[in-house]
Amino acid sequence: MTVPHPEHVGESGAPVRAPARPPSPWRGQGPVVAAVSLGGTIGAAARYGAGLLWPTPDGTFPWTTFTINVVGCAVIGVLMVVVTDVRSVHRLARPFFGTGVLGGFTTFSTYAVDIRDLVGTGHPGTGLVYLAATLFAALAAVWIGTTATRRALAWRRR
Repeated sequence: MTVPHPEHVGESGAPVRAPARPPSPWRGQGPVVAAVSLGGTIGAAARYGAGLLWPTPDGTFPWTTFTINVVGCAVIGVLMVVVTDVRSVHRLARPFFGTGVLGGFTTFSTYAVDIRDLVGTGHPGTGLVYLAATLFAALAAVWIGTTATRRALAWRRR
């Protein structure tokens, strides 16, 4: 017979079990965080490459960032229809592509910096046009991407 260590004995002299270890929050979220991180790396690298290929001169309308954000929003509209309406996808597909790749590709922080720089360098009109144009074009792109994908899928099902 094995005698328990005195620290592992309760007041009644019966052995006491060690308290259950709470589950680690990373156990369930770890794969999601990894998928978002990997996707974000890919999206940010693509955005950076686009900026190198199509640089924007100072004081001019930031066409590169504008295009990246509008295209990314259109793809987000398509992606959300595909992953929610079309088929069952792996649970990491949406975080990888939506939050990761497209979140890293679209760059609303650069959008804000571009507006600040345009206003700060004496181009407030261009900054205001850019502010409004990006907002409306990005929202329209999501709507167009979503609507076009749903219509294409409905046509295909007929």
